[in-house]
Amino acid sequence: MNIRCFQRNFSSALPPLVSIQLPSPRETHFWYILPDELKSVALLNRYSELLSPCERENINRMSGDQLKKRALLARALVRTTIARYQTNCEINPRSLKFRKNIYGKPEVEWHKDDNFSPPPLHFNISHTSSMIACGVTINAPIGIDVEEKQRKLKNDIIAFAQRYFSPYEVKLLTSISDPEVRRQEFIKLWTLKEAYVKALGKGFSAMPFKTFTIQFRTSTLRRFHLPGNSISEASEVIVESSNDPGNLTNNCLFALLEVAGSHYAAICVENDEIVRGEANTPMKLTVRKTIPFVEDVCVSGTDAVLPLRGIIEQ
Repeated sequence: MNIRCFQRNFSSALPPLVSIQLPSPRETHFWYILPDELKSVALLNRYSELLSPCERENINRMSGDQLKKRALLARALVRTTIARYQTNCEINPRSLKFRKNIYGKPEVEWHKDDNFSPPPLHFNISHTSSMIACGVTINAPIGIDVEEKQRKLKNDIIAFAQRYFSPYEVKLLTSISDPEVRRQEFIKLWTLKEAYVKALGKGFSAMPFKTFTIQFRTSTLRRFHLPGNSISEASEVIVESSNDPGNLTNNCLFALLEVAGSHYAAICVENDEIVRGEANTPMKLTVRKTIPFVEDVCVSGTDAVLPLRGIIEQ
């Protein structure tokens, strides 16, 4: 599947993107696409016109139509999502430019102009073969990860965890006797650890998963809030550094979700109010399922988005 365009100038044929207000300082927006639901070749070709020549070239070098499709949708989701947000001027998704930090995390490279003040917008993207997701915040770095609930591991889970997880996490997983429950909890831990290193602007190579521990503590605070859901007994996620055992930090807010009945999603956002020593307030989370230019559905508070708890030490 070569990514090409049926129409050289198609923008007039597409409806405009629905504008969205920027997230509030304590709000996270989570957008996702289910690739299997998008079958229109014409629409895919239209998405390709949003990409830079370099992005299209990179996709065309990939092997396999499904891999190319997922890469195309990922780039199109990022561009259309960022372009939706209302600023002091209209943003064309084709005009967006990106750069990477020293660890490879992408960021928007805003064009500086006297008439344009770029929003302090942060985003992060994650994808599997069956879901592509993008998280957006204001003034706070974000990391997200999505994994299929039915993800199969070729290796023994405990042996795999011993390679990548901390001794505390391995012990917790070993204590679970049911193999299916153990597999599910492993995937949840993986998504949380992935989201954490991505929120820090790093990645697995720069911050190996063994160097920190994810712990769950029962909390009466609502650590995040989905409209329509009361999460008064959510698990608080604490991170402990292997270099400084006993030094627990909760300067990040986490959300662990089941999305579309088929995926686990983890979101990590810097908890700037705790960092500054100010009062803690819960993260507000809005989740939307989208097919850019076709439909956007807010699924917050529905069965499509369920908050989850992790393993809690007894």
